[in-house]
Amino acid sequence: MELRHLRYFLMVAEELHFGRAAHRLHMAQQPLSRQIRNLEEELGVELFHRTKRTMWLTEAGKVFLQETRKTLAQADHAVMMAQRVGQGVAGQFNIGFTGPILNSVLPKVVREFKQRFPAIHLDLKRLQTNEQVKALLAEEIHVGFLHPPINEPLLSQEVIYREPMMALLPDIHPLAKKSPVPISITCLADESFILFPRQVGPVLYDSIISFCQQANFSPRVIQEAFPQQTILGLVAAGLGVSLIHASIQQIQQQGVVARPLIERSPILESAVVWRSDISHPAIPNILNLVNELF
Repeated sequence: MELRHLRYFLMVAEELHFGRAAHRLHMAQQPLSRQIRNLEEELGVELFHRTKRTMWLTEAGKVFLQETRKTLAQADHAVMMAQRVGQGVAGQFNIGFTGPILNSVLPKVVREFKQRFPAIHLDLKRLQTNEQVKALLAEEIHVGFLHPPINEPLLSQEVIYREPMMALLPDIHPLAKKSPVPISITCLADESFILFPRQVGPVLYDSIISFCQQANFSPRVIQEAFPQQTILGLVAAGLGVSLIHASIQQIQQQGVVARPLIERSPILESAVVWRSDISHPAIPNILNLVNELF
């Protein structure tokens, strides 16, 4: 039995006339009658009572009609959903992101993506850059928003956002009490520093250390902390100062003040990354959206 047989039956059941049903199906009456007879033989029951002038559904035919409508509706729905997923406008899409990206590009991307593609279910996973690389290679996420550089030939990337580092001070610090003007990194030479662990972002970590050394001091790191909210809390507690990405200002944290730096500070780059050898239908849609927004 094939779906076309169910459609033949449905048309005959609605018309209760082989001639009219055949006309709607754009086929001859005799082949249609033969298809219905074959269907009855396959089922082992009669679906129609027939006389020379009229026909009507048997009790088995009435039940089969109800189930046929359900089956055909489900089949049509399956076709529609497959087409929509294939067009990248439905289905599930998994996205990885880091903490800093949650403060910068991610809210805009997710908000606009949901408005344009409401039938796509987004599964968002907060992962460090190295964790996203592994998740992309394992096909656990479809795109990642992370911080380059990454060295993986299977992954394509596009830098979409750059932000400088800022000095993060407890609000009781003398520099925090002055007017909100840029300060020099040299003003922090004698301070205790709170930084993220190097393994979280080795390139940026090394850039921060080098940045301080170019100002003729090595930062005295007394505490390593992660994620960024923990750094904010420790600075607010007065344990030290930090250098952190500018978008941290999107987080409202009492007890801390962010100040721009006079010197050209290290830049935190954010990129969208995807597997170049896997074609998920929604990837072009999110890449086009990111290019529009940034």
